[in-house]
Amino acid sequence: MCGAECSRCAKEVPEGLQIIEDRMTDISAEVVDELIKAVSMFPSMAREHDGYAVILEELDELWTEIKANKLPGVKQRMRKEAIQVAAMAMRFVFDVCDSLRKG
Repeated sequence: MCGAECSRCAKEVPEGLQIIEDRMTDISAEVVDELIKAVSMFPSMAREHDGYAVILEELDELWTEIKANKLPGVKQRMRKEAIQVAAMAMRFVFDVCDSLRKG
């Protein structure tokens, strides 16, 4: 990612974009933390169908929180579920798409 000055284009990154970049870095770290937690607790996604089911389960949990949008604390719960969706999508890429298994 670009820093305060982008080495690829040698232009200064506008302050607003730097704030977004910093926030995305924080969120990405949370997703990776969730991924590491899941890897330590659950077996690998053996097949693409398994991975799809896991992602769908997390997405359904997010949808449940979205539908509860008037309840106290819902934004934090939606955020938690969205982080889990992202982590499971990363795990899908790792376990299913980028695995060392042949296929």
